[in-house]
Amino acid sequence: MKPLDALQSRVRRLAEELAKFGTVGAVAFVVDLGGFNLLRYGLDHHGPLEHKPLTARTISVVLATLVAYFGNRHWTWKDRPRRAAHHEYALFFLLNFAALVVNLAILGFANYVLGLHDPLSNLVANLVGIGLGTLMRFWSYRRFVFRAPVAVNADGEPDPRLSSPV
Repeated sequence: MKPLDALQSRVRRLAEELAKFGTVGAVAFVVDLGGFNLLRYGLDHHGPLEHKPLTARTISVVLATLVAYFGNRHWTWKDRPRRAAHHEYALFFLLNFAALVVNLAILGFANYVLGLHDPLSNLVANLVGIGLGTLMRFWSYRRFVFRAPVAVNADGEPDPRLSSPV
């Protein structure tokens, strides 16, 4: 395969992964923000967790994380080899926990340091947290959770020149 063809193939695969990851992320995004807003503000501006933004955020992120796991495992990266289920789940949820901590820090800062409790301020804080978390998730899912198979040379030995780091 010519170098240009190999590059085009890698770019095409990456674009397909990004599109699928984005679609799964869009569904998880609706679950996340919809869940947060229902828990925090309800349908009448008085949700069951009205005065507990971090609890509402944690619950909505956990629900969205479940949606994201199943969407990414069974669609985005369905062709990638599976690890032992407990290992894959643990990695996935550990990485999502790290993203949740970042998200909670931003939301907590907005609510408890800046005193911004209104829906618009919470939306902005959540969007910033989701944006940072999304970048981290895409990289870490590809790198650690849903890893590409290792390419081998003609001798059956691992060949880093044939494997795609992206």
